[in-house]
Amino acid sequence: MTSSSDRSTAVSVDGTKTYEIRTYGCQMNVHDSERLSGLLEEAGYVRAPKGADGDADVVVFNTCAVRENADNKLYGNLGRLAPMKTTRPGMQIAVGGCLAQKDRDTIVKKAPWVDVVFGTHNIGKLPVLLERARVQEEAQIEIAESLEAFPSTLPTRRESAYAAWVSISVGCNNTCTFCIVPALRGKEEDRRPGDILAEIEALVAEGVSEITLLGQNVNAYGSDLGDREAFSKLLRACGQIEGLERVRFTSPHPRDFTDDVIAAMAETPNVMPQLHMPLQSGSDTILRAMRRSYRQERFLGIIEKVRAAIPHAAISTDIIVGFPGETEEDFQQTMHTVREARFANAFTFQYSKRPGTPAAEMEGQIPKEVVQDRYMRLVALQEEISWEENKKQVGRTLEVMVAEGEGRKDGATDRLSGRAPDNRLVHFTKPDEEVRPGDVVTVEITYAAPHHLLAEGPVASVRRTRAGDAWEKRTAEKPKGVLLGLPGIGVPAPLPAADTPACGTH
Repeated sequence: MTSSSDRSTAVSVDGTKTYEIRTYGCQMNVHDSERLSGLLEEAGYVRAPKGADGDADVVVFNTCAVRENADNKLYGNLGRLAPMKTTRPGMQIAVGGCLAQKDRDTIVKKAPWVDVVFGTHNIGKLPVLLERARVQEEAQIEIAESLEAFPSTLPTRRESAYAAWVSISVGCNNTCTFCIVPALRGKEEDRRPGDILAEIEALVAEGVSEITLLGQNVNAYGSDLGDREAFSKLLRACGQIEGLERVRFTSPHPRDFTDDVIAAMAETPNVMPQLHMPLQSGSDTILRAMRRSYRQERFLGIIEKVRAAIPHAAISTDIIVGFPGETEEDFQQTMHTVREARFANAFTFQYSKRPGTPAAEMEGQIPKEVVQDRYMRLVALQEEISWEENKKQVGRTLEVMVAEGEGRKDGATDRLSGRAPDNRLVHFTKPDEEVRPGDVVTVEITYAAPHHLLAEGPVASVRRTRAGDAWEKRTAEKPKGVLLGLPGIGVPAPLPAADTPACGTH
């Protein structure tokens, strides 16, 4: 899963306590923050006004531990809130997420004005811990070592009216040497298929038309249930849910990607022709050092099978450049794999040490200037391939689900934006009739750039949907039309200049 940073805000009500949530990290954290919002709102809080910037009764940091300087960033942000807290009676600050799980004993020592520290396994305790800190007038630190309740049983305030995350598992059984996730989120625990499908059906009844199945290693689903084909069965079951138009999933692991999953993708109409398959390295030597249980040949074999079954599939990936011990020959093996796989886009990261991981202690750490040079060469190659692959879309007629806030220049260009079935971003000419996020338009692609497509002609058709109705209902008090502001959750800009991958990049 890819890296993001988001701040949750909304209009408050006079006399009601307000909250603000600052989220860092992968899709798991984004979805956890939806639950934290739901918990706080159930407890009577409302979101602080947009742009509150800490001016709230409760400020929650949902942290990520994958960056080398993640703790510095947290303490810097906490430091900026310290003087605000002294002038706002009753203000509380809570720190949760992966960094809290990792640094449980040091957060309050370094920032004694923090009221609550909670971990990845007990997010449901936040309202109770806040109240206990208020009554006892002392910091509450509660870190559970194992999952207390599956997060999906908690109240959730979802960011989108038409698209939703659905967790199918938590934790991870892999031991990749660059990743700290298993130590912080624990071993994999799977939800029962009936619970997952019931949640999806409830979401569809509310107007959601696109769901993304979410897990640290999503296609290992079933290992905790004793059923190796549980994930493909789940995909097929999603195909039976009336009103569910689009199904996606992230992130799979090549080790667990089996032929029955490919068949389910190809044979289930609402499973989208899109696959995010983390490569990490094209070198067998480096994959071994990373403790990745596949090799280049196996990876390319999966890509070949997917393309044979789903010819128009868009395949994306994650790649780490400069892993300890990586030689120029190892790097060239990655370049070769990228040329062979022809990814639609890649999220490419420069390796940096992650405290607590085996890779941080390995010999052969690569000089920064060497890593930067390799990174730039890889980015240039992938940019070229992305553009070539996007040019193949010119002339195609696509159904695009209208999105909110994904086209930063839509206002200036009089365009709207949305996602094609393969998740490519499409900017299209604004039609005369009203189009709402969640509605579906049919357009012909006329131009391709490396990271987006254009449909410059008139829209062929507009299909108003229940998802659009749901969006309109949610924004009934706001001006109608397509507004800016919905995070492009799970769809960050390709090729971010990040130092290291987010925790979901399996």
